Amino acid sequence: MISTRDLSGLPDIDTLRRRMQSMAVLDAILSPDWQFRYFSFNSKWSKGEQMGSMRDGCGDDLFAHFTKAGCFLKGFAHESPMSPYRVQPKRLWGGVLDSVPKVFAKSLREPAFSMDDTTFCVWRLYGDPMWSRGDIEFPEGKDPDGSARFLRYYDGKPATYRKHAADYFETDVPLKLIRAVYAHEPLTDELVQAVNPEVMLADLKADLEEIGYPSPAVD
Repeated sequence: MISTRDLSGLPDIDTLRRRMQSMAVLDAILSPDWQFRYFSFNSKWSKGEQMGSMRDGCGDDLFAHFTKAGCFLKGFAHESPMSPYRVQPKRLWGGVLDSVPKVFAKSLREPAFSMDDTTFCVWRLYGDPMWSRGDIEFPEGKDPDGSARFLRYYDGKPATYRKHAADYFETDVPLKLIRAVYAHEPLTDELVQAVNPEVMLADLKADLEEIGYPSPAVD
């Protein structure tokens, strides 16, 4: 399972971007109301920058900041043993942010990412052979920083998203439809309504533009 202790299953930067866009599209179809979505993606976050996010509605989150240099990813699991709230006053676990490259200084300062609420952080520069994290002495436990619970969604397996939809939206999305979106096939009314009969392709125009998902039928 993908986690900060084994990042070998986390895809390269551009593949991760595509997966985040795909899951954001599926969530947009299942939940027309943005505030109730689990996954989101903003392809127009800032000039030359994009941002993918995950919010579970219970105070936990993940943000992936895509820049020209690479990708900076932080997560927060408030009940994990490495939560900054384990002590008072709150304090980040040693090593989590200590080794972040200077090129991601803007990411570290971004108010929307709430960096004071962080339990894990990984990054990768274009050209790097793998993802990196800080030098951390982990406490005992299967998933002490919550990274395994969050990063598992990005394994690229349609069945993983299907389970998410069943658990979170209480609906069964056929695997063939998830595969189509994961492949970034242009959406059609038929596909959209097969996922959610109450949503039309035209309803998604603004979402698709923000996510940056290809859909000539809407452009």
